[in-house]
Amino acid sequence: MDESSSLTERFEEHRSHLRAVSYRMLGSLGEADDAVQEAWLRLDRTDVSEVENLGGWLTTVVSRICLNMLRSREQRREDPVERLETRIPDPLIGSERRVDPEQEVLLADSVGLALMVVMESLSPAERLAFVLHDMFAVPFEEIAPLVEKSSAATRQLASRARRKVQGQAPAPDKDLARQREAVDAFFAAARDGEFEALLTVLDPDVVLRSDGGVGGALTVVLTGARTVAGQAVTYGSLAPFVRPALVNGAAGVVVVRKDRAVSVMAFTVVEGRIVAIDVLSDPERLAALDLSALAD
Repeated sequence: MDESSSLTERFEEHRSHLRAVSYRMLGSLGEADDAVQEAWLRLDRTDVSEVENLGGWLTTVVSRICLNMLRSREQRREDPVERLETRIPDPLIGSERRVDPEQEVLLADSVGLALMVVMESLSPAERLAFVLHDMFAVPFEEIAPLVEKSSAATRQLASRARRKVQGQAPAPDKDLARQREAVDAFFAAARDGEFEALLTVLDPDVVLRSDGGVGGALTVVLTGARTVAGQAVTYGSLAPFVRPALVNGAAGVVVVRKDRAVSVMAFTVVEGRIVAIDVLSDPERLAALDLSALAD
């Protein structure tokens, strides 16, 4: 085996991990793949013969690439407040009956869609510190040079990010069957127009975020059980087209009409009640999603 083939094989051993890091950092599968590809190009141009820990080296490289991409995204954003409230990261669609090994790596730390939404509000440095330390156990001493801060200051970045995440994205029930029960109850009540039944399954402070694209009519944020339940007619009309799916590892649905996905709905269920509903209905982004798991 020549040296080039050996380097390629060594990189492929780390590809899934690097994609998982990039996805958490960027919230975009396409950008995550771009970051991983850029990491490969940098590896191919670098003499790593004396690098003892190639995985650590590649994690640092892809993290720096992602940090630059986040900073560039922040500079391009014209209306950050609006998009931070409604931007839904790329969802990962899976089957409740079949586990996809690649998605299992991407979701190893139960990175639910509601958590990804909250992470969109973090600064690039906060997001990097939180993802690397809290999700991948990278020491602060190794993260600090990436954000050009001391280890103590980097620790504070992660702590600040952690408080935001814990306050806005509560940990969902671990029992998938319990999650599914709440989602099924939600659509059953919506289909039958049972307002009080909807209030029973919704947390009083439930938040519904819908991303229909920039300026789209379906790009809204609704808060409170009564406000969300007030959309029961809309949900009821969707009920016949709902196909159960895992969305970022949690119970969710894909709404399919005429073999075309019209929305993806992710639910966060805590103690049997729905606390968050995250909806992606942007036609352009839906068309780019991998929905092969629904074939099951």
